[in-house]
Amino acid sequence: QVPLVQSGGGLVQPGESLRLSCTASGTTFEMAWYRQVPGKQREFVALITNSRWTNYADSVKGRFTISRDDAKNTVYLQMNSLKPEDTAVYYCNAEVLGHADRLWGQGTQVTVSS
Repeated sequence: QVPLVQSGGGLVQPGESLRLSCTASGTTFEMAWYRQVPGKQREFVALITNSRWTNYADSVKGRFTISRDDAKNTVYLQMNSLKPEDTAVYYCNAEVLGHADRLWGQGTQVTVSS
């Protein structure tokens, strides 16, 4: 069983919205989203703790919303008002019960282009 499975993503036009999902195989604690473009380091996007405290990168504040459904072991990233500079491969990252290290999802491409 794959520990973290992502879904969502795709090609949208500037100003449109997308929602990413990431489901874990077990109980989760802190969950986050990162993104990476070719030739650059992976960068932090958003984080949510199991007490629902959230934190966002300045570049996405007011446009992206991270949330979670603990009954489904799932974290979401609602992305609104998307910009071309949001184009990247987005990765889920999570602390999962039974795993010593934080886990990564498989990545999903988000492309914002007219």
